[in-house]
Parts: sequence; structure tokens; C-alpha cells
Amino acid sequence: MKQFDHLMLFFLLHTCCSTLLTLAQAPAAAPVVAPKAAPVLAPASSPAPPGPTNVTKILEKAGQFSTFIRLMKATQVANQLLGQLNNTNNGITIFAPTDSAFSSLKSGTLNSLSDEQKVELIQFHIIPTYLSSAQFQTISNPLRTQASDSGDGKFPLNVTSTGDTVNITSGLTNTSVSGTVYTDGQLAVYQIDRVLQPLQIFDPRPPAPAPAPAKSKKKKDDDVADSPADDSTDNSKAVRFTIGNNVGLFGVTAIVIALISL
Repeated sequence: MKQFDHLMLFFLLHTCCSTLLTLAQAPAAAPVVAPKAAPVLAPASSPAPPGPTNVTKILEKAGQFSTFIRLMKATQVANQLLGQLNNTNNGITIFAPTDSAFSSLKSGTLNSLSDEQKVELIQFHIIPTYLSSAQFQTISNPLRTQASDSGDGKFPLNVTSTGDTVNITSGLTNTSVSGTVYTDGQLAVYQIDRVLQPLQIFDPRPPAPAPAPAKSKKKKDDDVADSPADDSTDNSKAVRFTIGNNVGLFGVTAIVIALISL
């Protein structure tokens, strides 16, 4: 009986050890991971509207236009262009002289100009309409600038195109477009290497001479009275009077002689 109990105990121990050994050798089960929630995406923001077109910033980015920028700011023309470009649909074309172009002017030229003349000088470089490079071939001259409509001949500006060359003349300055600085369909900025000098500022026309004064009526009457014809008439009358007196005197003398002879 004891032998049977020992066998049963051995069998149970063997079974338990086999089970434990099997569990130990089996790979551990992967932990159960909860699925991640999909990230919540923020709605896409609309692109920011473009900023206002600023001519001075465009020229500053391009470089070599410091003098032109300074004059535009000093004359308030820069603010006028900012309003025109961002509040209306009117295009603008600018012929921008380089710093070298201003350096080639006679010394003291800019300082000799009045404030009004400086405004007119800058406005003379601005066309109040957009002009592409292709439009220079069919443009009508003289061009209207912001300085004047050119109708009075004081601010004439003529642009001609020959092939790829665009020539500009003001009557005193002849130059050409040496490059395109900026263009967007509303604003066009072209580089020029000479300052456009308008006739009204650098070669004004002299005033018309005053008309000669008309002669007075009294002067004409005096001239008629002193004319040679009047003198000849008076002289003929005097001659006839003298001859008549002589004839009378001769007759009296002849009578006296005849009486004495008796």
C-alpha cells in the first residue's frame, strides 16, 4: 500500500514538473496594445493676402537706387505712388535712374532746384499707366508723365523702340532702358543710366517780348503839320505875295517919274 502511495506521489510530481517546464519554455504572449487614436488635424489656414506694393522697397531690394529713393521720400512722391498702386486699378511705369546717373550730373544740380522743381523732376520719370516692354514699340509720343500732359511742350518725353533697344529723350537727355527691375502687370520699373532732364526745369523758354506801343493820334497830327508838303504850300503863297508887292511898287515909281518930266 505504501508502495502504491509512493508511485502516485512520484507521478504527480513528474506531471507538475513537466507542466511547469512546458510553460517556462513557451514564448511569452505579446501584450495587448490599445490602438492609437487618429490625430486631430487643424484646418488648413488660407494664404495671407499679399502686402501693398511698395516702390521704395522694390528699389531698395534691387540696389543702386539710393538717390532716387531719397528724392522720392523727400518729395512725398513715394507716398503718392503707394496710394495709387493700392487704392486704384491704374498702372504705373517708372524710369529709375541709378546712383551713377545722378553722380554724372553737374555738381550742385540737385541743390540748386526748388522743392517744386524736385517734385516735377521725380514725377517726370513716372508714367501714369503700365507699359510692358512690348508696348514700347507701338506707343504714341509724347508720353504723358505725372509732371505734365506734355501738351504745352514744357515736359516732352518721347520713347522709341528699335529691336530690343528702348530709347528715351527729354529734349535735353538721351538715354535707353538698360534693364527691367520689376514688373507684375500693374507696376513696371525700368533702369536707366541717365537722369531725364525736362526742358521746363533745365532749359526754360524765355518769355515772349512785349508788343511795341502804338503811336498816339497827337503825334500823327504833329507829323502831318511838320511835313514838307505843308512847307511848300506856305512858301508858294509867300512868293506870290512878294511878287505882287514888287509889281505895285514899280507902277508907283513910273508915275512919279512921268510927272517930274512934265
